[in-house]
Amino acid sequence: MNRLTVAVAIASLLVLSAAFPARLGAQTKATPANTASQSGVPRTADGHPDLSGVWWRGADIGGRGSNAGGGAGRGQGQPPRTFASLYQPSAQAKAKALSDKDDPSLGCVPTAFGTLNVSLFDVGAVGQIIQTPKFVVMLTETYHGFQIIPFDGRPHRDNVPPSYRGDAIGRWEGDTLVIDKTNFTDSNWISAEGRVSFHSDALHVVERYRRVDAKTLEIDATVEDPKVLTGPWIVAKQTLQLAPFDQIMELNCSSSDISDVKSLIDAAAAQGKK
Repeated sequence: MNRLTVAVAIASLLVLSAAFPARLGAQTKATPANTASQSGVPRTADGHPDLSGVWWRGADIGGRGSNAGGGAGRGQGQPPRTFASLYQPSAQAKAKALSDKDDPSLGCVPTAFGTLNVSLFDVGAVGQIIQTPKFVVMLTETYHGFQIIPFDGRPHRDNVPPSYRGDAIGRWEGDTLVIDKTNFTDSNWISAEGRVSFHSDALHVVERYRRVDAKTLEIDATVEDPKVLTGPWIVAKQTLQLAPFDQIMELNCSSSDISDVKSLIDAAAAQGKK
């Protein structure tokens, strides 16, 4: 981890640590849905599990079980598999020419998947799900992020431009919500904080959300990109906990302050020369 990443992480920790006591004091505790199954999983009127709630790993910064760079394929003594570890030779060559200074998130651009391997979080560590009879709405605290996911059988839209987070549709397989994302722009990275992880416009993400009990949400994901990867990235199962508050906060990111953004980019470039 270079000095810039450490500095950004420390700054984020200070901001979020200061906000955390206020968060708990200012917001009410989460309340269960109207109905619940025998396992304690709340259900909506149509019988589906209700995924609604604020989800995290037990703290604003990563928390318990944090797996910022993790993925499937981790053996004893081996580093966790990442998206970039599956780059084709041409993508590996391109990656060698990139560094912290090229990270799109320095300009408040969201990630395509998520730095902690949870797309609900984006570059943060807290997210909120709101479920209606036709949609699941996912909100992130960072970058004003949101995604509206219909699960009423409609297909992907063919009349919208590519986007940072892709076009998402959902379907229920038993008690598991399967979310399929396509139509990504290739101008952002899979994750942030200087982790070189560019992708192409062929990116395809499939996530599976399962609420296993009243306070636990499990997420599996498979990420494909045939233009840059040698095979699918099977992301390790992510386990989230229901937070003790029922609303996320707004954490601003503004690229309008050019001096601050430029200083971050210059610092990243300087680190790369050492």
